[in-house]
Amino acid sequence: MPKNPRYRVPVRRRREQKTDYYLRRNLLVSRIPRLVVRRSINNISAQIIESLPEGDKVLVTAHTHELKKNYGWKGHCGNIPAAYLTGLLIGMKAKKKKIKKTIFDIGLQASIKNNSLFAVLKGALDGELEISHGEDIFPTDSRIRGEHIAEYAKKLQSENSELYKKQFSKLLKNKVKPENLPTHFDTVKNAILESFGGKK
Repeated sequence: MPKNPRYRVPVRRRREQKTDYYLRRNLLVSRIPRLVVRRSINNISAQIIESLPEGDKVLVTAHTHELKKNYGWKGHCGNIPAAYLTGLLIGMKAKKKKIKKTIFDIGLQASIKNNSLFAVLKGALDGELEISHGEDIFPTDSRIRGEHIAEYAKKLQSENSELYKKQFSKLLKNKVKPENLPTHFDTVKNAILESFGGKK
């Protein structure tokens, strides 16, 4: 630890690399609710949070578990298609609660374009949330639908059927062929839209 008398020990959440307080201050000063997205290997969560003097208040939340429980999603919950659907879900929930504008907040997660974080953002935008963003950060529509997974599955099935069964065991157990993932994605997306009175 530095011995300079002017050295100040960073606050705990900064030391633990959980909070960038400089960035957080700039977000809070705007007084616009934040769309906070967090992910793990197997799940993605999104919350719209309003910052108040007494603390943060969660206005809306969406999680990949909801996709399974309420909309019949049978795919992996940490990939790009699931991320988009989670974003669409929170966008539709926000619209129902009359929330129109948010700021995208990914915390200390790496901001790499075309990844699942920006798939959530794309879904939220399609759910009619107004969020400031760049134009070249989103995964392509084909990746959002899981077409790259379907193509890989077709190739793997023809080359190594045992590895195919092992790698896609959960999908196959749920009676969804990985080659048909884009169609399954469309079905779940339509179910979300219909549940909020939207069009297919």
